[in-house]
Parts: sequence; structure tokens; C-alpha cells
Amino acid sequence: MKVDYKAWYSKELGQKMEFKIYGDSGKPVLAFPATNGRFYDFENFGIIDACKDYIANGQIQLYTLDSVDQQSWLNKHISAQKKVARHKQYVSYIMKEIVPFIQNNSTHNGSFMVTGCGMGGYHSANFYFRYPNIFDSMISLSGLYSLDFAVGDYVDEDIYFNSPIAYLTNLTDANYLNKYCGGCIVIATGQGAGYWEEQSLKDVYALKGILEQKNIFAWVDIWGHDVTHDWYWWRKMLPYFLSHCGMKKECRRTT
Repeated sequence: MKVDYKAWYSKELGQKMEFKIYGDSGKPVLAFPATNGRFYDFENFGIIDACKDYIANGQIQLYTLDSVDQQSWLNKHISAQKKVARHKQYVSYIMKEIVPFIQNNSTHNGSFMVTGCGMGGYHSANFYFRYPNIFDSMISLSGLYSLDFAVGDYVDEDIYFNSPIAYLTNLTDANYLNKYCGGCIVIATGQGAGYWEEQSLKDVYALKGILEQKNIFAWVDIWGHDVTHDWYWWRKMLPYFLSHCGMKKECRRTT
């Protein structure tokens, strides 16, 4: 399996950013790290090995990214406004630096997939739902889809448009809804004990209800009470969902 390490000084973030590329062909998959994680965690915790057949066979090309969550949503020492301002810079880094890099260097001419676990699950959903012209597939594992955990009850326009449960609730734009209809949406979490999985389960049910109300098909898969917020389970989840992600699912939208 071909593995490349990349790093450059991000103009959008004002700091060095690193990532790894696994494979040399296939559908690009942007993989966001878990809470407090780094770009090398997918390799160190066995996700790459678990997905090696899909990479080696040229089905996917995996880009494991860094985040700045400790400087934004998870930074307890700054205001909500500063959190979202830093997050917006991260969004610009992905859309203005990472996406063009992949488009210029990948042999794949179509849309991308996004995935991640924990905070990475949040990022994968947020990028998928905000930019369906770039991303046509998402596999979100144990993610949170509201920003209550980071900003409490505070809401402004920027926070609203980065909180999927908030902006999807009121979304009526047919262009977006039809894009979702044609995509592959996988949302999974466990029911094990612990804050993160409990919060994820609550958000998953809320997101499921919103998508059903809008007649958007999503594969929402709730795993057992033994399934905790842990790499052990994510190593099982991601290859399992990759094995099904190519299946064509009928959208229920009628408008």
C-alpha cells in the first residue's frame, strides 16, 4: 500500500498542518480525527489496517487529516464567538487547500466521501451537509450534530450554520435536498455507557427525525449496549459500512 506524508504552512489557519494519504487511486475519503486526535490516529489505532483491502484494491484513497478542535470547539478558555471564528478558518483550510489539492492530484474525477469518529463524526456530517457539490457520501461514527456541547445555548449566525441539527431543521432548498437524496448517508453510534456515546445517541435520533421529515434516506445504524466510544468499535464499523456504501439506495423524496 502506498503511503504519503504531506505538510505545509496553511495560510487559512496560520500554522503548519499535516496529513497522510493511503493508496494511490480510488474515491477520495477525507477522514477527520476523533476528539483530541491527530492525523496519524487512523493508522496507530488500526483503522488503516482494517480498511486495507479497500485501499489496496483502489476502491478508496484515504486522506487522514488533522483538526484544530483544541483551538476552537474544545477550547474552554475562549468565547463562543472565538471558537466559531477559528472553526471557520478550519473550514476554509479544508475547502481552499485540501479539496483543491486532492482535485489536482487524484486520479478520481468525481465527488468525495467524508468520514470520522467522535468529533470527526461531527466534521464529516457538517462538511457533507454544507457542501454536497463536493461530498456525495458520509460515514459518521459516534458523532455529535449539535454544538450545545461546545457553546451551550449561545447561537449566532455562524454557529447556526455549523450545527447540522440547527440548519437542517429549517432547510428547504431543493438543490441541497436533492443532492442529499442522491448521496450515501451513513450515521452510526453505539449505546454503551459514557458521556460521548450518550450525547451521540441523542443527536443521532434528532438528526434521524429531521431527515425522515424531509424524506431523505439515511442509513441510521444503532449498535448495541456493549458498543462504547472507542477505536475498537470504530475499527469494526468503518470497513463494515464501506462494504455497503456502494449500494444504491432509493430516495423517498417526492418533490
